[in-house]
Amino acid sequence: MTATGHPFTFQNGANDIAAVLHVPNDFDEAGSFPAIVVGTPGSSVKEQIGANYASRLAARGFLALTFDPSFQGESGSTPRNLESPAARVEDIRCAADCLTTLPFVDAERLGLLGVCAGGGYAVEAALSDRRFKALGTVVGGNIGAALRRIFGREGVRDTLEAVGRQRAAEARGGAERQNPWIPDSVAEAEAAGIVDPELLSAIRFYREPPYRHPNSTNRLLFKSFGQLLSYDAFALVPELLTLPLQVIVAGTRGATGQYEDGETLYQRAPSAEKDFFVIEGAGHYDMYHVAEYLDRAIDQLVPFYTRHLGG
Repeated sequence: MTATGHPFTFQNGANDIAAVLHVPNDFDEAGSFPAIVVGTPGSSVKEQIGANYASRLAARGFLALTFDPSFQGESGSTPRNLESPAARVEDIRCAADCLTTLPFVDAERLGLLGVCAGGGYAVEAALSDRRFKALGTVVGGNIGAALRRIFGREGVRDTLEAVGRQRAAEARGGAERQNPWIPDSVAEAEAAGIVDPELLSAIRFYREPPYRHPNSTNRLLFKSFGQLLSYDAFALVPELLTLPLQVIVAGTRGATGQYEDGETLYQRAPSAEKDFFVIEGAGHYDMYHVAEYLDRAIDQLVPFYTRHLGG
């Protein structure tokens, strides 16, 4: 079975959200099917990691929806390149809203999958949106905690003070400040003396052929840090996360903290059914595009979703 993608849009308030619904080639609109919303990493667009997972899920018989976040990619509204946890979580809820309006989607069989930062956003969405019946994460990260680790206490303090100054400058008519998420090329990283293998892997994926995509700008609106550095996707997990949980991590640990975040999520989750699965040999960014590792993740996710959503 193979899969095809159907572009369309849905709404998050005034924001037009550009999406693709991946369906099996033998899909019949007269049927009633389970559907999975796929939340993607920060700076990623729907044609990248989201497509890699959604197309594989569709090839195994599920409908899978992936989309560009508000303010990014082909989705609408301003300011451009804003990374807002609140908007990202609401995007997921609005994706579920959209799916429930489609006659061929069984609204009682909705699943959720989040990758990297999308994993943390998926967790928060699942805390309060009980329409989701099963939650999976792959190298899922708590982006606020990750940035606080990377910046350190003084870096967090200095950045938040700089955000305040930048917001004041923009309120007075000054220009927006856009920062790169990562260096724009491997050559630029090497010239800056960057040797961390995980960061270099990220640069090769996002900024070099064949995986670079023109809609992924590698730009982050600087004042996003005001929201990101105060964000904790896992804070209410012990109290509110009730649905079945599949946590998948890469076996090679690194600066993103995906393994440790996966452990934290698994340990905090009170879910009666939960599983922690390690993809040995893989690094964080390998889980974005290396077919062997993606397929191993899908082989773990498909039985999980089948148990809780039906085939």
